[in-house]
Amino acid sequence: MHQSNAPIDTTLHIATPVWATAAALVIVLVLAWGFSSVARWLVRHRARLNATTGMFLSILGSAVGLFIAGAIDPDLKVWSVLTVVLALVSSILSVTVYAAVAAHFQRPEHATVSSLLAAGESAQVEFKSTARVNLHTGERDAKMEQVIVKTVSAFLNGDGGNLLIGVDDEGNPLGLDPDFGTLRHPDADRFELWLRDLLTTTLGQSTAAIVGVAIEAVPTDDGDRQVCRVTCSPSPRPVYLKPATKNATTEFWLRTGNSSRQLSVDQAAEYVMHRWPLGAGRSVAAQIRAAVRFSADR
Repeated sequence: MHQSNAPIDTTLHIATPVWATAAALVIVLVLAWGFSSVARWLVRHRARLNATTGMFLSILGSAVGLFIAGAIDPDLKVWSVLTVVLALVSSILSVTVYAAVAAHFQRPEHATVSSLLAAGESAQVEFKSTARVNLHTGERDAKMEQVIVKTVSAFLNGDGGNLLIGVDDEGNPLGLDPDFGTLRHPDADRFELWLRDLLTTTLGQSTAAIVGVAIEAVPTDDGDRQVCRVTCSPSPRPVYLKPATKNATTEFWLRTGNSSRQLSVDQAAEYVMHRWPLGAGRSVAAQIRAAVRFSADR
């Protein structure tokens, strides 16, 4: 019988120490927290994302990035620049995709009037000193009323927002006394009734019904001052403004940045086509998405 003279490998292969595995888990969690923090900061204006969900998505995204790195070059080291960059990018992308989806379905936090005043005007917040009175002349001005309905329609055609009446451009509460003075019965109930009638006349009854109107007292150094908060949820259908003047053409307004802009006929048609697409399937999907946004804002 032929016997092999090859040496027998008697080396004992020891598994990875437990402490090394524990250290690796800690490192993974720290990296996931870091990647998640970056991603959460990038999507802070789009969706709310807690740390636990962010870390889970970050780990999942990082794993995808590592798979991609291994597919590119099987000999890449874990700590190579390309591997780290791919893991980071994939981690951020996974959180961003989640945020893009969650932004349409999450229930937004109901910010107080005081917090909105402190934050200032933005794409979702607009301040107006009055709704009926021109402060320069001290008289009632129909143009002021049109500014209000233009802002509301612009919010409805966009991503929604809050219009605060009785507040100057700096966020200082002025109160509603000038507008109350134009009413036969100067009180909050009559003002709200007038405002709802204005929205119904210019935007339509069904559209006016989805707009929230509330008058709240805001504390100031001179005592409480009343501010009207108009809450506008994204509309499930296009909102067209019908000016009160005779022979005026229907208008389409859209919120862009921190201002309201009127779209031309061709611009409005293009926007409506993409925002509320035609076709049975797409139309139903658009209506469902809008309904979800609307219900989440209530």
